[in-house]
Amino acid sequence: AAEGTPQQLKRLVPGGHIRLRFTDPTAYQTATRTLPRITTDDDSLTLRIPSDGSQRDLRTLLAHLDDAGIEADELTVHTPDLDDVFFALTADTHRTDHTDHTHQPKENAR
Repeated sequence: AAEGTPQQLKRLVPGGHIRLRFTDPTAYQTATRTLPRITTDDDSLTLRIPSDGSQRDLRTLLAHLDDAGIEADELTVHTPDLDDVFFALTADTHRTDHTDHTHQPKENAR
């Protein structure tokens, strides 16, 4: 379905992101107003920023946080793994129809 090194294949799949978790609601609110292209989770005070996981993306985000005086309590980087690549590349070719075609509706007993 695709050729390349594991790193090249992982770059083909979207979904990489940086996750920031806050314990301070004020810092969380400031970050939501300051950072572009984020997905928010107000219940857990977390932000998800699309990223390719590169050092460049991480440096840019950290500089942006420093410039705004925002301190996150936790930062994690998620990049697609080879399972993500497999499922993305084979999603259409490995679909299985799980419909039971032998099932007949029961007659209502009267």
